[in-house]
Amino acid sequence: MYLRTIELVKGGFRKLLSTRQTRCFLQEYRSNSSTFQVYIEMDKITALRYEPLPEDSPYVKPFRMYYTQNGEEKSWDLLKVHDSVAIIIFNKTSQKLLLVKQFRPAVYHGVISSAQGGNISTIDLEKYPPQLGITLELCAGIVDKSKALVEIAQEEVLEECGYNVPVERIESVLTYRSGVGATGALQNLYYCEVTDGDKVNSGGGVDGEIIDVVELGLEDARQMLTQGSVVTSPPSCLLGILWFLTNKLPKH
Repeated sequence: MYLRTIELVKGGFRKLLSTRQTRCFLQEYRSNSSTFQVYIEMDKITALRYEPLPEDSPYVKPFRMYYTQNGEEKSWDLLKVHDSVAIIIFNKTSQKLLLVKQFRPAVYHGVISSAQGGNISTIDLEKYPPQLGITLELCAGIVDKSKALVEIAQEEVLEECGYNVPVERIESVLTYRSGVGATGALQNLYYCEVTDGDKVNSGGGVDGEIIDVVELGLEDARQMLTQGSVVTSPPSCLLGILWFLTNKLPKH
C-alpha cells in the first residue's frame, strides 16, 4: 500500500497538488500473475442509505438501562462499544505532529442532522458533500484483541502511519472515559516520538480503511486550540495536542 504524506499548513497544502490528488492515495494490489495500482478517493461516497442496526453488530450494541435513583425509577439508553487507544505521534526529524484524516460516517450524519433535524430519510450528496465528514484525528484504534494495550497502540502506529517503533518508546499519558452520555468507553492515550528512519511503509490502514497521514506544524497545532476555532476533530485529538504543547513542546 502506498500513501502520500500531506503537509498541512495555513491556507491549504504546501505541495502544489490538484484537488483530486489531495483526496486520493495510491494503493497496490497483487494477484498471482500481476501487480496493478489504483487511486482511492476518500470522499467518493455514493448510494448512501440508512437501515436498522442488526443485532449481530460486532462494534455497537444498543440497550436500555433501568435504575432507581433517590427513590425514583429512571432509564437511560446506552451503547456498548469497544474501548480504544489513541497515540500522539511527534516526528523529531520534521518537528511535526502526525495526525490522520478519514471519512467518519457519524460525523457526516451529525452535520446533516444539525442542519435539517433528526428525521433523515434521504441525503442530498450535492448539498452535503461527503468532505463534511472528513476528520483530523490522532492515530487510534479499538481494543478488540487479547494483547497489551501498548502493543495495540504500536500496531496502530504501524498500520495507520507506517512507523515501526518498539513499545519501549511508547509512553502512557492518560486514561479517561469517552462518550460519557452514551457509551462510557475507556480510552488510553499514549505518546510516541518517531524519526524518518522509523518509517517502513506508507501506512493508510488495513482491511479497507482509507486513511491519509497528515504532518501538522506546531503553529498550526496551536491555531486549532485558539478560542472560537471550529474543527472536525474529536476531543481526544484536541486533548492530545494540548498535552503535547504543554508537556513535550521542543524547547528552542
